[in-house]
Amino acid sequence: MSKTRAQPAAEGAGETDDYVLEDQVGHLLRKAHQRATAIFQTTIGDPSITPMQYAALVRLYQMGEQPQTQLGRRTAMDPATILGVIRRLNERALTATRPDPSDGRRTLVGLTSAGRALAGTLIENGPIVSSETLKPLAPQEQALFLRFLARLT
Repeated sequence: MSKTRAQPAAEGAGETDDYVLEDQVGHLLRKAHQRATAIFQTTIGDPSITPMQYAALVRLYQMGEQPQTQLGRRTAMDPATILGVIRRLNERALTATRPDPSDGRRTLVGLTSAGRALAGTLIENGPIVSSETLKPLAPQEQALFLRFLARLT
């Protein structure tokens, strides 16, 4: 890990000399996320699709129409986030929503034919995104890294 230390900016600031931002888990995860997102955007096959939109498309492709709240849970998105994701996918005519006939309080979300076609293509590129993201690690390191990440979630 990096041991570069910044000079204290003011009197008393030296109390944090042992704190190295570049060594902190949050900082490293943020940088890794930025890298993964950049690789995703250039590799997934549609530069307008975000990773969260991709997750929603994949779940809908794999599981079919479902309540919006359930889709949010299955993609680890809070209700406000999944609402925005679905709104943007609806605007692109990739998904469609309708009231749940068995419970009018729920909204069902499903793929349109265009959404199904795009999701199929994007899913084919998903493993390429993962491979590129993990490329700096040896195969055994990749497996271990993914196991450790899963334990953090």
